Amino acid sequence: MTFTHRHLLGIEHLRPEEIVTLLDLAEEYVALNRAPDKHKDALAGLTQINMFFENSTRTQASFELAGKRLGADVMNMAMQASSISKGETLIDTAMTLNAMHPDLLVVRHPHSGAVDLLAQKVNCAVLNAGDGRHEHPTQALLDALTIRRAKGRLHRLSIAICGDIAHSRVARSNIILLGKMENRIRLIGPPTLMPSGISEFGVEIYDDMAEGLKDVDVVMMLRLQKERMDGGFIPSEREYYHRFGLDADKLSHAKPDAIVMHPGPMNRGVEIDGTLADDINRSVIQEQVEMGVAVRMAAMDLLARNLAAVRGAA
Repeated sequence: MTFTHRHLLGIEHLRPEEIVTLLDLAEEYVALNRAPDKHKDALAGLTQINMFFENSTRTQASFELAGKRLGADVMNMAMQASSISKGETLIDTAMTLNAMHPDLLVVRHPHSGAVDLLAQKVNCAVLNAGDGRHEHPTQALLDALTIRRAKGRLHRLSIAICGDIAHSRVARSNIILLGKMENRIRLIGPPTLMPSGISEFGVEIYDDMAEGLKDVDVVMMLRLQKERMDGGFIPSEREYYHRFGLDADKLSHAKPDAIVMHPGPMNRGVEIDGTLADDINRSVIQEQVEMGVAVRMAAMDLLARNLAAVRGAA
C-alpha cells in the first residue's frame, strides 16, 4: 500500500495516491464496523495515548473507539489547556511520554505547530487531532470518504465550504485535500471570517450564499468558532443565520442532488436549519460521524505498519 509516513500531522504532505490508499483501507473498516464482530488485532500489543489539550467529545471518542476496535491498549490523558504552554513545558511532556513507551500518540492542541513539535521529540507515531487554526487531517479525510461514498468519486466536483473559514482548521485541511483531488472549491462567508491570503489557495471566494452555492455538488457548513474569536466578527447570530445560515431556500441554488455536510457540533438555527440537518435525503452529517471511526482506524493501522517496519529495520 502507498503510505510511507511515520506521522499524520496534516494533509499538506500527503500525495493524492496516499490519500486514496487511506480511504480505500477505511472502506474496509466501514464494513468491519457494521459487522457483528467489530474487532481486529492490527494494533494488538500496542499502546495508544490520547492527549487532548482542548475539549472534544466526538473526536476523542472516535479515536478511543478506533484504537480499541483494533486491539490497542488505549489511555486518555486529561490535559488542561491552562496548565501547559509552548516551549519547555511541552518538551517536558514529550520526555515524560517517551518514558512510558507509547506506540501511537493522538494529540489535540490549541496552538498551531504544537503537535509537530511533539512529533519531533517522541519515539512513536503521532496523529494530529487538530492544532490551533492549522490542520485537522482526519476530519478532512473522513469528509473526503463521505463525499466519495455519496458521489461515487472524489475529483472534479464543485464543493462549497461555508461560514467561519478564518478560524477553521477543518476548512484549511479540506481546502488542501480537495484541491489535491482536482475539485473546484468555493468559499462562502462574510469578509470578516475570511483569512488573509486565502485567494492564494486557488479557491473562489463569495460573500453571497445564493451566488456561491449555484450548481455545487457538496455544501459543507462550518461551526462558528466563537471560542477563537476576540472581536465583533459578526453583527449577531440572528443576522448571521439570515445571510449565511443554510436553509432550504439557499440550498435550492445548489444541484438537486447536492449533499449537506457539517463537522459538528452544530449550532442549529445559526449555521444550519435543524430540519435540513436531519433530512436523510440531503444531509450526510451522521455518515460523517460513522466515517470518522473508520478513517481513524485506517490511519492508525497504516502508521502502526510503518512503525513496525522502522523498528524492524533498527
